[in-house]
Amino acid sequence: MNILFATSEAYPLVKTGGLADVCGQLPRALNRQDVTIRIIMPAYAGVVEKAKPAKLLGHCLTSGYRIAILESRLPGTQIKVWLLSCPELYEREGGPYQNNDGEDFQDNALRFGVFARCVVAITMGWTEISWPIDVVHCHDWQAGLIPALLRLHSGAPPSLFTIHNLAYQGLFPYSDFEQLELPPHFWSHHGLEFYNQLSFIKGGIVFADKVNTVSPRYANEITTPEFGCGLDGLLRNRGSDLSGILNGIDVREWNPGTDPNLVSNYNRHSLAKKSANKLELQSLFGLPQDPDIPVFSLVTRLTHQKGIDLVIDAMAMLRRKSVQFTMLGTGDRKLETQLRQLARRRRKSIGIKIAYDEAWVHKTVGGADAFLMPSRFEPCGLTQLYSLRYGTLPIVRNIGGLANTVTHASPENLKNGTATGFTFNNDTAGELKTSIESALTLYKNKTQWQAVQLAGMKQDFSWNCAAQSYTNLYKEIIKTRHRRLQKNAAAKKTARNEVNN
Repeated sequence: MNILFATSEAYPLVKTGGLADVCGQLPRALNRQDVTIRIIMPAYAGVVEKAKPAKLLGHCLTSGYRIAILESRLPGTQIKVWLLSCPELYEREGGPYQNNDGEDFQDNALRFGVFARCVVAITMGWTEISWPIDVVHCHDWQAGLIPALLRLHSGAPPSLFTIHNLAYQGLFPYSDFEQLELPPHFWSHHGLEFYNQLSFIKGGIVFADKVNTVSPRYANEITTPEFGCGLDGLLRNRGSDLSGILNGIDVREWNPGTDPNLVSNYNRHSLAKKSANKLELQSLFGLPQDPDIPVFSLVTRLTHQKGIDLVIDAMAMLRRKSVQFTMLGTGDRKLETQLRQLARRRRKSIGIKIAYDEAWVHKTVGGADAFLMPSRFEPCGLTQLYSLRYGTLPIVRNIGGLANTVTHASPENLKNGTATGFTFNNDTAGELKTSIESALTLYKNKTQWQAVQLAGMKQDFSWNCAAQSYTNLYKEIIKTRHRRLQKNAAAKKTARNEVNN
């Protein structure tokens, strides 16, 4: 099968979150399933340099722009990447979607509308590129218009739309709908209109042949008002076409036995060596080095979604407990300020680094005893998977992919050896505090604590399982489209016969 991967980011070319990890790693695993992948994405500032050498394949003329189509390879792989180069649209200071001040680019609808039209042009063979495509796999709102535009053309291949985070929907005013010159019939609640706004994500949900998301639990949750972000009715309507496939991780990059970022490598048979990484972590965050005091860590974007306010409140409640906390991340300025103030008041127990540093993420996951993820919603989550692999017990809210990957250390699960971490149900600081206290209690029992560590480290969260599930889904999509075409052809033949008779 030939699959065109349409995404706005892929690691290591560009990354703002988990989307890049998925689109950088899943294609590698799919290749091992004999699926041929081409990744297509915008050529943001610096991306072409990372992807060198790149050769010119052709051009796409759309919406008044001349887009150069460059071909390179995903660094470290043989996977071909098609980069859509248009300096006035994509080569800007800042990130893929925002300027250096954290403000969305005002023309994002145009930028990703042009992206969608170029993908469709290549898919339909309207450029110099000739490559037969079996399925167009579109990722998140930035690629949401592609399934909608493909439906306008007979003979277009089927599409799969993957929702990585329903909260980010690509909403724009009607003026952008007009500027993109989209067909008038798309402006309805059956199309792209969402409360009088243009919704890119609806393009994928409404028009793709199949829709999936990044964990089974999240696929169910987004059909409910609590997690559906106003689209739960539409998603319920597409229930038979909606599924969840759990993300994986790169088990070569995330391997405590070989990780070059750790001062002491370890595995299931040498867990005692993990303590040296704790001492380094304490040193990095300016905390007293003590191998016996438990260290609970957090690495995340500092947003309301991630429950940072719950962590702040829980830490205040636990100020008399013998425990240290470290936090690494950036985001909401108000939360950053609160964390800095808290760390200044409690220098011996709280360490904060307002930044994102990939090496420090590895050091944190390898050095901490427990990992906090009290998210209000979490489509899949990757950091809890890293922490399980590193023998760092996750403390998570029982939602989304967190619920699919962490087994609570209840008395029953501790007894039967299935416990891998701690879960709590409601987004309150009190429940988070209770979970942390449960972890602190278990920490005192070294034998049980180690048993839970080993149970987590035995879990297989490689991409192999996800790749097989996606391969099966691609095959199902192709078969379904083939049956539909056969049915339509038969219906047309019957209609012609009736006219002739």
